[in-house]
Amino acid sequence: MCYYPKGDPHNEHTLTFASVLNPVSPRNISDIPRSKMGKEVNGVSRSRFEMFSNSDEAVINKKLPKELLLRIFSFLDVVTLCRCAQVSRAWNVLALDGSNWQRIDLFDFQRDIEGRVVENISKRCGGFLRKLSLRGCLGVGDSALRTFSQNCRNIEVLNLNGCTKITDATCSSLSKFCPKLKHLDLASCTSITNLSLKALSEGCPLLEQLNISWCDQVTKDGIQALVRCCPALHCLFLKGCTQLEDEALKHIGNHCPELLTLNLQTCSITDEGLLTICRGCPRLQSLCVSGCANITDANLNALGQNCPRLRILEVARCSQLTDLGFTSLARNCHELEKMDLEECVQITDSTLIQLSIYCPRLQVLSLSHCELITDDGIRHIGSGPCAHDRLEVIELDNCPLITDASLEHLKSCHSLERIELYDCQQITRAGIKRLRTHLPNIKVHAYFAPVTPPPSVGGSRQRFCRCCILL
Repeated sequence: MCYYPKGDPHNEHTLTFASVLNPVSPRNISDIPRSKMGKEVNGVSRSRFEMFSNSDEAVINKKLPKELLLRIFSFLDVVTLCRCAQVSRAWNVLALDGSNWQRIDLFDFQRDIEGRVVENISKRCGGFLRKLSLRGCLGVGDSALRTFSQNCRNIEVLNLNGCTKITDATCSSLSKFCPKLKHLDLASCTSITNLSLKALSEGCPLLEQLNISWCDQVTKDGIQALVRCCPALHCLFLKGCTQLEDEALKHIGNHCPELLTLNLQTCSITDEGLLTICRGCPRLQSLCVSGCANITDANLNALGQNCPRLRILEVARCSQLTDLGFTSLARNCHELEKMDLEECVQITDSTLIQLSIYCPRLQVLSLSHCELITDDGIRHIGSGPCAHDRLEVIELDNCPLITDASLEHLKSCHSLERIELYDCQQITRAGIKRLRTHLPNIKVHAYFAPVTPPPSVGGSRQRFCRCCILL
């Protein structure tokens, strides 16, 4: 309904935010030059175009009550609402009504979003706003988020992932003005320290989910302050927080009995800390300890004994884990749906046999770089209870003992959507083709090295490429 420069979506978005989210009165359709108003404008006929622009007493405004228009607007996305706001004064009032702006995701416009836009949004939405995503908006800093916190005190979900300008000052503002905050994502906000966690613990007692992945200045002191005052925490993402050790896990295990999800990827932890988690968080459903090289079978035994509801386990590159640990786990955790065992180099077909028997809900299984796995292990997976209706993804990259026979064993996995076969040197194109005859929609990711041409027979002189000559 509004005129935008044709073929330039970036200008369209810029116009939208500059015209509508600015405190200045929005650009009205009547401001468009006559030269731009041809037979059609962006697919809208001139008669309809004029119907919306002549006055606020257009036919649609007479036929539909404002309450119904407001309800219709509530289903529109950010860009469409901004376009509607530029149709007329009446639509501007309805489109920018705070009730339409309860959930906003600005990730697609991160290049255009600066602090002033966030401030203007907060003034428009006020207490209506419940959920805001500024993921990747590098231009947003502490000042804008302080204004936002003051204006949007009912915010419950806030995503600041990758907003690298923000510091502890932002968490201080959230603590002062946003007591209803439940979900907060601060991943990759590397200036965040223990002060942020202490502030959140004081002002946001309802916090349920916190992501501080890659905030590598956080230590056990910040975790201790957080978990003591936020008993409702059920999701905690600490990936890449390299200063966190077993002491931090003890605080979590002692104060977070409702914890469901915990990500500790690449943290400097051992079995000692994880044992506290297993015993103190019996409802745990998802655990990631990939890259935690000190983890042993003792942790798998503890998970099996204390966390029977476990659904997701990621232990990639935990090279000390063996068949004994996974046997104990599988026999006790029957709800497992996703397992990442990449580079668990000691496991054999024995682990797969246990999973095929005791884990009927398995959907995703990564065995990349598990070099002791053979066709027999895949045979058990392919004939197990998870095979027919559950198994969706299996990753077998760099499993040198896997052959086309494994693909034959997987033909009955009717739910299988993807299989990874990079560097499985005994897998052939013919084997993949046969698999596809049974599973035509499956995505197969494989790599076949180019065939080396045979040496010339009875030729004249031997030929070398220039690289060989140089070498």
